[in-house]
Amino acid sequence: MAGPHALSGRCHCGDIAVSVQLSGAAEHYSPRACDCDFCRLHGASYLSDPKGQLRFTVRSGAVLNRYRQGAEEADMLLCGRCGVLVGACYEREGERYGVVNAAVLPPLFAAPQPVSPKQLSADEKTRRWMLLWFPDVGIG
Repeated sequence: MAGPHALSGRCHCGDIAVSVQLSGAAEHYSPRACDCDFCRLHGASYLSDPKGQLRFTVRSGAVLNRYRQGAEEADMLLCGRCGVLVGACYEREGERYGVVNAAVLPPLFAAPQPVSPKQLSADEKTRRWMLLWFPDVGIG
């Protein structure tokens, strides 16, 4: 992805690359720090833009592990080699929505804001994801 608001990152070992195209300048985004046990243990905070683009590229021969936890609606995406949590995605009716863990991108964002999805039902979570997350996420 190219453009004035394009960012790239990767997991620790480099097996999974992340490309992001934001609709605005990075410093205007505040990643969301989820308070669930899984995300807290990974130190994750998530960046999304419903008007942007997100792509995860897995190096040939590498492994992208998927793990479902919580409401078991979204796949947490982890590198099979170094274990870094790179993001999450949710699929519904042929569409894939996703977020990226801001920790795998350059530190350009405003401070993370705490969120508490544990308080939401599975339906409330998925509706929220479809409004806030990147649409049409590529994984390849």
